[in-house]
Amino acid sequence: MQSNTPYSIGGEPALATPRRRIPLPIKLLMPAFLAVGIVVILPLLFSFYTSFTAYRLTDPETLSHWIGWRNYERAFTNGDFWAAFGRTILFLTIALNLELLLGLGVALLLNQVTKGQRALRTVMMFPMMFSPVLVGFQFKFMLNDSTGIVNNLMQTLFGAKSAFPFLVNANSALASLIAAEVWNSTPIFAVILLAGLMALPKDPIEASKVDGCTSWQTFRYVTLPYLMPFIYISMTIRSLDVGRAYDIVRIMTNGGPGGRTELLWTMVGRIAYDDSRMGYANAIAYVSVLVSILFTLYFFRKLSGARKHMGPA
Repeated sequence: MQSNTPYSIGGEPALATPRRRIPLPIKLLMPAFLAVGIVVILPLLFSFYTSFTAYRLTDPETLSHWIGWRNYERAFTNGDFWAAFGRTILFLTIALNLELLLGLGVALLLNQVTKGQRALRTVMMFPMMFSPVLVGFQFKFMLNDSTGIVNNLMQTLFGAKSAFPFLVNANSALASLIAAEVWNSTPIFAVILLAGLMALPKDPIEASKVDGCTSWQTFRYVTLPYLMPFIYISMTIRSLDVGRAYDIVRIMTNGGPGGRTELLWTMVGRIAYDDSRMGYANAIAYVSVLVSILFTLYFFRKLSGARKHMGPA
């Protein structure tokens, strides 16, 4: 009877080649990697591919119609794209700065409260608990020129003779969107900056008071430099959100009047789903993503500089 044991030339039994086993941590993470690949990576690759095609939602056969960089060239030569691009940068800049100023003010006030701070923090976080869609509807009805409470108060308390069309007027529509965005997201800045204030060492503040510094000097040269990393973290988080603003704009103005409030992502939605030009829309979307990445890298660089300025912990 022949043995199945392998032998070497000298007659000694050969050692079996050990099988490589997959480490247990990798086995445990494989379902997560698979889920990320299906949910995130595959859609990104598909959308990136379609940005180089003439793909239309109403004609699946156009998915294989390769046109190269034509969608991107069309976007960069389109005046409406550059108008939406500039409007998005303006919207992002004003909203971020207002949220920072208001959030910092709220955080400084709450930091001075000794009793009931937890209850006030809970109340302060209410706006960020609402969906942007609900906030859009809320402000849309509040600013309505016929039934809105804002116009009613202006006529009742301030004697306005006629209602003001906040969402129809070309000059006030974008300001109304910024107001809704700031109301919804200021608590994010306030919470992060309040955490920074609560972690602020007391010794430098007490030393500045002993040296005769005023409250403004203490804030300017002691508190604010310490808060800069927290400020840049907040700006990074919010720049990603504001840069892809869609819900509030879609509900309140839908890009009107006459496209005066159309941002990059509302333009993407209009081209993709109203006009069915998904390939062209995806090209604009990837340009928008690139803008968001540049803002993120800018704030990360500022964050690194602020940490170096603070010195080693």
